[in-house]
Amino acid sequence: MRSSVLIADRYPVVLEGLRQVLRGQPDFRIIACCGDGTSCLKTIRDSTPDIALVDASMPDVAGMDMLAIAGAEKLATRLVFFLPSIEDRDLKMLLAAGAYGVIPKEAAPELLLHALRRVARGQRLLPAIMSDHINSREQAAISEKPLAVLTDRERQIMRLVSEGLSNKEIGRRLNLTDGTIKVHLHNIFQKLEINNRTVLAALAISQNDVQ
Repeated sequence: MRSSVLIADRYPVVLEGLRQVLRGQPDFRIIACCGDGTSCLKTIRDSTPDIALVDASMPDVAGMDMLAIAGAEKLATRLVFFLPSIEDRDLKMLLAAGAYGVIPKEAAPELLLHALRRVARGQRLLPAIMSDHINSREQAAISEKPLAVLTDRERQIMRLVSEGLSNKEIGRRLNLTDGTIKVHLHNIFQKLEINNRTVLAALAISQNDVQ
């Protein structure tokens, strides 16, 4: 089943780049390209695309305002925002306000497609997995390391890491202490031969483990 996608950015060159990335993908169908927030919202209201990939800093309707409007009007489209980097100060606010994900503009096309496919399945994004600052050794781990070495609890924690939860939030969800979560993560990193949660999240997506 193809997911309908709206893309919105104030810069035509970015819109064209996104169009080229999504064009020809069998599971995505671009229904509109918008250069401002007002037309983006109108298209969302009129056409209800499955996903809207939007520049968070549109001059007329910023990301937070768009989320507030979408929430008030109960719009079903899943909003994913572009930011200059994963360190952007607005990242946490957008996620807390209900964004399905936040993607840095530096993301590689392959990871962008992975992320949008995850959103199409109804899953929320961890922004850090979109970073292309993963070294070659870690890339090999992402593509080759099996997850069968993990226990059920470790796979559960990996899934929650992929959802962007902190150790404290994972502990609350599983009724475990922060220290216990840290021990589990240490064991996961050793078993998978990786060294950070960014790579762990990317590994989960690359092997389609997050369900």
